[in-house]
Amino acid sequence: MSTVRRAAAMTVFVLGASFATRACYADDTITLMVGGIDKIIYLPAILAKRLGYFEQPGLDVSVVTEPAGVNAEDELIAGAVQGVVGFYDHTIDLQSKGTEVESLVQFASAPGEVELVAASHAGDIKTPADFKGKSLGVTGLGSSTDFLTQYLAKKFGLARSDYRLLPVDADKTFINAMRAHRIVAGMTTEPTVSELLASREAKVLIDLRTEAGTREALGGPYPAGCLYMRAAWVNEHPDAARKLTHAFVRALQYIHTHSAEQIVAQLPRSYYQNRKALYVGALGAYRHTFSTDGRMPADGPRTVLGILSTIDPSVKATDIDLSKTYTTAYLDDSEK
Repeated sequence: MSTVRRAAAMTVFVLGASFATRACYADDTITLMVGGIDKIIYLPAILAKRLGYFEQPGLDVSVVTEPAGVNAEDELIAGAVQGVVGFYDHTIDLQSKGTEVESLVQFASAPGEVELVAASHAGDIKTPADFKGKSLGVTGLGSSTDFLTQYLAKKFGLARSDYRLLPVDADKTFINAMRAHRIVAGMTTEPTVSELLASREAKVLIDLRTEAGTREALGGPYPAGCLYMRAAWVNEHPDAARKLTHAFVRALQYIHTHSAEQIVAQLPRSYYQNRKALYVGALGAYRHTFSTDGRMPADGPRTVLGILSTIDPSVKATDIDLSKTYTTAYLDDSEK
């Protein structure tokens, strides 16, 4: 889908769960695009909005959504949005293509993703080596789920031509793709994971919801969900960058000081609909994986760079300056 068509189709969330189009944005509005706003891994974005953490210091922030992080990245490059809530790995990927963006706040040191296998194929897919000849679901081509799936397949000896990647977004579209046998396995996140496990339609192959599972599968922590923005914009708007950073850190702290039930009570009903108990359970299991301070794990960037350079020859480790892919300046400021 083209950038223009995506921009016309994207959904905008504003306080009070009302919706509008981007045409309604004021010129001084900061627009943040989330790669799937109802995904638990990106929970700090909706919490910061619902709890007034953006508005309290005087920011006018619109939070909009696209199903796949790669689409949000495109919108940032096009200048349609000022920031993205997505995976940190895009900062490295974009630097390799000549665009400098940086993470201001890291949400967790684990991706929160799970490689699921359709229950009907669980007997013949025991490891990623068994992906050969199969159709695998990812949120979008060029997305972080694409990167991670390629890495896991390569780690188990497969070439990129040995399997097919099908962009199926997340939530219902992912579930429907598996039910229709368009994919036999795929990478997705909560609450989609819990829904498919609860219905016994899928089984876990690789679990990246914890740092321990992530280290086992990827060789180290994999800082994933974050707020990233163009470095030029951040340099030109340091006060806004500081306020945004503080708002997200407050949301992370809220997650650690409130129960899953209390957190879900702050969310729009559309997030969970008739599956509230499932959503609460999924959040309760994952919320301790969230960072308490928004800091980058010490060896995280190197792990991410190693994975991207393994699957993409254009991402040369020697050409990437990791210090330009994230900043702690505004986190340090919050401690003064």
